[in-house]
Amino acid sequence: MLSDVTQTTESAARDDDRQATSVAPDRRSRRRVHRAWTVAVVTFVTIIGGAAFNSLPGLLIDPLHTEFGWSRGEIGLAVSIDMALYGLTAPFAAALMDRFGIRRVVVVALSTVAAGALASVWMTASWQLMIYWGLLVGLGTGSMALAFSATVTNRWFVARRGLVTGILTAAGASGQLVFLPLCAWIVEEHGWRPASVTVALAALVVVPFVRLLMRDHPADVGLAPYGGTYVEKPAPAHGAARRTVRVLFDAARTGPFWLLAGTFAICGASTNGLIRTHFVPSAHDHGMPITAAASLLAVIGVFDIIGTVFSGWLTDRFDARRLLAVYYALRGISLLFLPMLMEPTVHPPMVFFIVFYGLDWVATVPPTLSLCREQYGEDSAIVFGWVLASHQVGAALVAFLGGVARDVFGSYDMVWYASGALCAMAALMALVIRRVREPSGVAAGLG
Repeated sequence: MLSDVTQTTESAARDDDRQATSVAPDRRSRRRVHRAWTVAVVTFVTIIGGAAFNSLPGLLIDPLHTEFGWSRGEIGLAVSIDMALYGLTAPFAAALMDRFGIRRVVVVALSTVAAGALASVWMTASWQLMIYWGLLVGLGTGSMALAFSATVTNRWFVARRGLVTGILTAAGASGQLVFLPLCAWIVEEHGWRPASVTVALAALVVVPFVRLLMRDHPADVGLAPYGGTYVEKPAPAHGAARRTVRVLFDAARTGPFWLLAGTFAICGASTNGLIRTHFVPSAHDHGMPITAAASLLAVIGVFDIIGTVFSGWLTDRFDARRLLAVYYALRGISLLFLPMLMEPTVHPPMVFFIVFYGLDWVATVPPTLSLCREQYGEDSAIVFGWVLASHQVGAALVAFLGGVARDVFGSYDMVWYASGALCAMAALMALVIRRVREPSGVAAGLG
């Protein structure tokens, strides 16, 4: 009997030892930084490098107009092509990454952006501006839009997805904060060509990091996603692009889609198309130095991070439709006052406008995404991709029409007033979106 007890005790001890030795490596592995965070850092840096070019167009409208005599409408058309392609490429970028892999798509995208920026140094005709700035840069930056950060987050993270999404969303604003003052100084001191070369180099510098450190899937390095369990790498997807188009046609049969797309188009028109493209040349028209105007625009990038996070918190607690209505109404009112704030020097009312506009800049994203989720359920991510495309189409139209208005009227005042009226329209559109309590795919939006 004693021997049986002894054997049992020894057997239990051996089992405990085996469990201890099996747990110890897991504890050691948990103490190491997970590879997912390396991939997230590379993604953050890549988005910053790709965002460098987005800081440039507004700074170059006056220099290109002076050197080549091109109208602001012609220059605005090139910017509008870039913005439109950025938006229209985004819904298909995830499909490209599923088919060919994240690393290949991003390397090609960065190289395309760099090629467009470098080629513009030797351009002599406005049609070349359309090709280099519009076509090449638009396709390149569109392939690194929200689909890039969303794909990385979904594949590499199970835990901390919200945190990682917020960090990667902030990368674009961080790029604007870094490159706007730098490029403005280069343009003023050395001309527009060195600034164009700078943003090309910023894209190329990131390529080796993507090649060496980026991986398409955790299974490529034998890891589970951060906070999750190991899953095999899926086979390359061949039907994602077809699904993207199918969801568009299904959603287009519903009223809420057009209201969401319409409000977000006005959002893009009043941010990327209007302020990002035309604020600096408008301020310069009133005697403000380009560097000072660009620095004000960079400050917007700081406050839009704060505004987006706070808007997400509000979206969890209040009706998303009413939030959108408030955001657009306040934005419209601020634009109506902007012509009175333009002066040669920076003064407190202008600083207040910049801070307010920064807080409101992308505050519309969380409630818009929430309404897409409410209306379209499992298809909401793809629907949001198309709503984002409308955002960029709206931005493209105003980037072009704003330049035309400046040529025709001799100032941007009419552009600010018209945009304020559009924002008032967006506020009304947001209020008439009907609520859906229990969404079920795109069918939930049918009515």
